[in-house]
Amino acid sequence: MPVLRDGSLVLGLESSCDETAAAVLRADGTVLAEAVLSQLADHAPFGGVVPEIAARAHLAHLPALVRRVLAEAGTTPAGLAAVAATAGPGLIGGLIVGATLGKGIAAARGIPYLAINHLEAHALSPRLPMVSPQGLAFPYLLLLLSGGHCQCVAVEGVGRHRRLGTTLDDAVGEAFDKSAKLLGLPWPGGPHLERLAAEGDPKRFPLPRPLLGRPGCDFSFSGLKTAVAQLVAKGLDERGRHDLAASFQAAVAATLADRARHALAMVPSATALVVAGGVAANGAVRTALAEVAARAGLPLVAPPIRLCTDNAVMVAWAGIERLRAGLTDPLDHAPRPRWPLQDLAA
Repeated sequence: MPVLRDGSLVLGLESSCDETAAAVLRADGTVLAEAVLSQLADHAPFGGVVPEIAARAHLAHLPALVRRVLAEAGTTPAGLAAVAATAGPGLIGGLIVGATLGKGIAAARGIPYLAINHLEAHALSPRLPMVSPQGLAFPYLLLLLSGGHCQCVAVEGVGRHRRLGTTLDDAVGEAFDKSAKLLGLPWPGGPHLERLAAEGDPKRFPLPRPLLGRPGCDFSFSGLKTAVAQLVAKGLDERGRHDLAASFQAAVAATLADRARHALAMVPSATALVVAGGVAANGAVRTALAEVAARAGLPLVAPPIRLCTDNAVMVAWAGIERLRAGLTDPLDHAPRPRWPLQDLAA
């Protein structure tokens, strides 16, 4: 079993989609250095992520980013105890870049390599000491909300996750982005839509709340997106754009809150309601989920906004968690573009 002392240093690498990121953490969770390079300008002209452009950007920038965070942390590859790299799910080109670099450093230094599931990195990030100074005990209920994922998960331990519900069609972040595009907002649309909604009336347009009150905690957002498209097609003035953005955001928040209530009933031993992923940065969503958690007598735990989107701090932390559980991965571990949480083995 690998020995990991509190002062040991772990390098984390993230390259699963359109953020190139690296971070160095001490094994006690202290973040010594972190960097995220956004590819927004590269993909914005296309209205979405172009996989080949993303992979080439990771290849061009990740080595320099690693050198930068090592220097900021006051160390070199010789000072590392382990390397953790996102190995899936995600865009295969980017995954190969990050995993290959991580394996190369681990092989050269003779230290453990950890192939990190991107979803588990999000799932474990609320256990970072900076997020939960008093600790966060298993099990807890996770709402993983992003452009590619929308899941309710019972996080029962490192490598032990039970999916309770997922989207039947679109991920919630995708619904944000597509509705924003319909409203004439730039990509990625979520933050722009939230700003537009701030000056709108959330009660003006009675948009649908998909699956509201239904048993279980599955999600559906395609009907909500279609309703937005139909209203846009009828024509909107500037006030209407603000009001529709606010109405859409309110419908999403109400839907997520309803699904969270149902999910909590499925995990009566949950110690907290946790929200992670890019959509967790939305203020209306956080407020709605905080109310659900308070009614259940539980805390709402959410990473700081910079750690809601893709980052390498969560990857390094997931590596630390797995090392403490005695887990490492072989250097021939293949990146997986599809890698459900329930396929993890602890």
